[in-house]
Amino acid sequence: MRIVVCGAGYAGVTLAKRLEGELPDAGIVLVDRDPDHLIQHELHRVIRRPDLADAISLSLDSLFDRVEVREATVEAVDRDARVIHTSDGDIEYDYAAVCLGAETNYYGLPGVEEFSIPLKRLEHAEAIRASVEGRSRVVVGGAGLSGVQVAGEIAAMDRELSVVLLERFDSVAPNFPANFRAAVAEELGSRGVDVRTGTTVERATENAVETADGSIPYDTFVWTGGIRGPSAFGGERPGVRSDLRLDSRTFVVGDTARVIDDDGEPVPASAQAAIREARVVAKSLAALVGGGSGGFSPRPERFSFDSPGWLVSIGDGAVAQVGPTVLRGRAALALKASVGAGYLSSIGAVRDAVELVNEELRAD
Repeated sequence: MRIVVCGAGYAGVTLAKRLEGELPDAGIVLVDRDPDHLIQHELHRVIRRPDLADAISLSLDSLFDRVEVREATVEAVDRDARVIHTSDGDIEYDYAAVCLGAETNYYGLPGVEEFSIPLKRLEHAEAIRASVEGRSRVVVGGAGLSGVQVAGEIAAMDRELSVVLLERFDSVAPNFPANFRAAVAEELGSRGVDVRTGTTVERATENAVETADGSIPYDTFVWTGGIRGPSAFGGERPGVRSDLRLDSRTFVVGDTARVIDDDGEPVPASAQAAIREARVVAKSLAALVGGGSGGFSPRPERFSFDSPGWLVSIGDGAVAQVGPTVLRGRAALALKASVGAGYLSSIGAVRDAVELVNEELRAD
């Protein structure tokens, strides 16, 4: 019995860790192009503090006892033949879970991909820092949580920097509750970020972003304006229902898919959703591999997304929402640190969890 997990982000690592504990007799293979698990929600901090790069990268081999880690790029998933095609050869599977995350979407806007820097990998954070140093004008396209964190981090590097944050919708963090959005906008404004909502990017040149309202010059252009599916799926994000199945043998987890949960609601692309989806799939796979009772196949687990709240860093501050309550300042930072530490502890990285708490609470 071989279970292949494609991708070592939040969903992939959580799933592989659960399967390792629940299916001691199964062969579990984890495939990723990198040897490390990146703590993605801390990546923006590397822009200002490059010394954190090592702290937010965890060796995959150190996280598992029985999981076979293969360093390769997943190129395609042949569900009919039950084969994963990778840059290092083919891997046959009995069951597979595709957890490849999402890639940056440039929407075909002329010049945007050519002239901007995304934020998905450590080298992107390093490139942003190198581009910003000694410059004066930064434009960030897209005011979702990633764009908010990037803008806040760059503004904290140097109060003399001009940081413009663009969003085509009428508010920052447009997919989140109104009181959370308002607190985020206020926090950005207090840190000198020039927020321009209702502003649609049309194209980019080497030194300016062109919008429907005019041209905005820049020295550095960062793009966090949206996501697309992984290359292994041709840039598409397949739609799945609450059982998270593409077919009887193949699951898809996290940002790779557009998920409709068991309540019929679309699930936001987020780390917390990916982690919780992975736990559901782990239960389904444990039941499938263990077999049903009375000759019947086990009923698949189903996913319902009911978020306990939201968190975002903004420079040395943070905004958190728990239920209807919005927190800022030290309370929000402490909550963010505890959530991050809880995730690391869940995958066995206890020492890293302690270090994360210390790093988070250094901000003030």
